[in-house]
Amino acid sequence: MSILLIAVGLLSAFFLFASSIKILGWQKFIFETQLAMFVKYGLNRQIMALVGVVELFGAVAIWFQGGLFGSLGAAALLGTSLGAIGCHLIWDTWKDGVPAMITATLSALVLWSGREVVLAQFA
Repeated sequence: MSILLIAVGLLSAFFLFASSIKILGWQKFIFETQLAMFVKYGLNRQIMALVGVVELFGAVAIWFQGGLFGSLGAAALLGTSLGAIGCHLIWDTWKDGVPAMITATLSALVLWSGREVVLAQFA
């Protein structure tokens, strides 16, 4: 099993879980904790839901490796992870940002692995 497949599987599972809570609010304790963080960062419930939609798109799209769609998914996950890192570093402690640092690293790995195919499409 390749490292890329493991990274895609981990990212997809994590962000399917995280996005479902942001969009549907089905896990009350985690939902309320995340919503409180978004409010502390000056963001509202609608922004939280939008982040959840971006995460959901990324979690599904990264399975389509070898094309623009997969790369866009990895870029979406990288963007949300970098945003989370920034918020944690500004308003929380760096330790709170460790999960986002891990997902950013994995997302960058997936994005980097698909660069040649995407660049070839534009050449």
